[in-house]
Amino acid sequence: MSNKKQSSKVKNLKSTIIRIWKYLDFYRSQLFLVLFMVVVSSGLGLLGPYLIGRTVDKYIATHSGKSLILILIVIGAVYFCFSLSSFLQNYWMIGIGQKTVFTMRSQLFSQLHRLPIKFFDKRQHGELMSRLTNDIDNVSQTLNSSVIQIFSSVLTLVGTVSVMLVLSPLLTLITMIIIPLMFFGMKWITNRTGRLFKEQQKHLGDLNGFIQETISGQTIVKTFSQEQNMIDDFMEKNERLRKAGYWAQTYSGFIPKLMNMLNNLSFALIAGAGGWLALRGHITIGTIIVFTEYSRQFTRPLNDLANQFNTLFSAVAGAERVFEIIDEEEEKDDVASSKLGEIVGEVEFKNVSFSYGEDSQTIKNVSFHATPGETIALVGPTGAGKTTIINLLARFYEPNEGIILIDGHDTGKIKRNNLRSKMGFVLQDTYLFEGTIRENIRYGKLDASDKEVEKAAKMANAHSFIMKLPNQYDTVLKQDGSGISQGQRQLLSIARAMLSDPSLLILDEATSNIDTITEMKIQEALYRLMNGRTSVVIAHRLNTIQNADQILVLDNGQIIEKGNHEALLKNRGFYYGLYNGQLKQEVSS
Repeated sequence: MSNKKQSSKVKNLKSTIIRIWKYLDFYRSQLFLVLFMVVVSSGLGLLGPYLIGRTVDKYIATHSGKSLILILIVIGAVYFCFSLSSFLQNYWMIGIGQKTVFTMRSQLFSQLHRLPIKFFDKRQHGELMSRLTNDIDNVSQTLNSSVIQIFSSVLTLVGTVSVMLVLSPLLTLITMIIIPLMFFGMKWITNRTGRLFKEQQKHLGDLNGFIQETISGQTIVKTFSQEQNMIDDFMEKNERLRKAGYWAQTYSGFIPKLMNMLNNLSFALIAGAGGWLALRGHITIGTIIVFTEYSRQFTRPLNDLANQFNTLFSAVAGAERVFEIIDEEEEKDDVASSKLGEIVGEVEFKNVSFSYGEDSQTIKNVSFHATPGETIALVGPTGAGKTTIINLLARFYEPNEGIILIDGHDTGKIKRNNLRSKMGFVLQDTYLFEGTIRENIRYGKLDASDKEVEKAAKMANAHSFIMKLPNQYDTVLKQDGSGISQGQRQLLSIARAMLSDPSLLILDEATSNIDTITEMKIQEALYRLMNGRTSVVIAHRLNTIQNADQILVLDNGQIIEKGNHEALLKNRGFYYGLYNGQLKQEVSS
């Protein structure tokens, strides 16, 4: 690893720990109580062995039983208070840790809702879920234990060394022999574990993303008999995670082995040197007992600190991934952005060009004008730019050139939420949330009454099939509406749009692969929804847009023809070829 890469890692570690500390700073008073309990428990932990050593010298070595019971009661009280203070510091710190993680998880989830659509287009959804769950959990585990452990270990270490120096500087010096061995051993291990834990978290996120994608697309997997290929891909990703986890845990596993070896070495040195000093009358038997216990207390905090590095690196790796999302550029409106009042639905594109990347433009110099109440149909082959026009109109993306106007107002200067509140969306990929049918329809207007929900369902031709369900409007749908047909999901989507009562409709017509009767119901519901409203429709079946006021024919990102159905057929151009080709397919099928 290069020096440059190492310095970058140290910088990230430091800045991430500082950032986590800023979250803890909100609970300063509670942290003070925790730290006070850490000081108390550390002091009592030092006092206990010292009292035991003095008891040995004063009562046991001299065979004097006077006041022995009293000193044993005092020692018992010391260890009881030590246990109580340890419990309290852990109890309070767990509360602080859970509140901190709650805040981080809330910020991350809220941030996901402030990010633009283009962010999600480039990310696996399962990988994002991993950051909300696995990475946050790593931070939680560290805050619950590591923070206390680090402070306690440092205090215990300083206190132990101080008392040991008072009792016997020579034995203290002998005990310190293990520190250089411990330092170089720990440095060698931690230089590797930090990078490996970060790599492990990355592979875990990739695997979670793949699993989520596979489960969501299980129907497609089985349709194309790709089960074995998916298993092979999973095994490959799983193997990467296994290797990363193996080496991360293997290197981190060296830490307790190293500490145990050094601990035993310390015991041997103290026993040998202490016995030699005791035989010559330089120290007492009680001092050797105290030193033996203190040597354990000396190596234990070092051992604890070493073990916390594993947890700390894992948590930092998770926190960095969380902060990476929190720091993503949000979908912000300009300070000067305004709000629209009631609109009549006039839409105009003026010389609009846009590209998702740097390779080529998706749409080029697109211009059209829709008067209030008109239906604009977008027609063309796949990749012609139809969906892009919808994305730009809703400000999911911003045009590279040109302007888009609604009622004469530049959409780029309108607050996004306000703009989208004027629109109703019925998309081809209908998404329903887990919950009741009533809740899914009410998503279009959260304060709608039950009567308004049912009225919207009737207008969308959804009421009849809803009433046949076991719990009618209170029937609980599973995620994405599984349990009802595609056509029924589409009718619920139309009802949701009707309830929102938009001034401008965005329709990604979805009547393919639906039976004729359901298609007629959907078309009838759509006509009701479109009545009196400006509508922009992506047309998949050309026979459904014959009554459109304007049909825009797109190819390679440009409008190549424009007009109504009859005029375009008379031109015998691109649209004429599309219409007749599709008509022949429908007749032959």
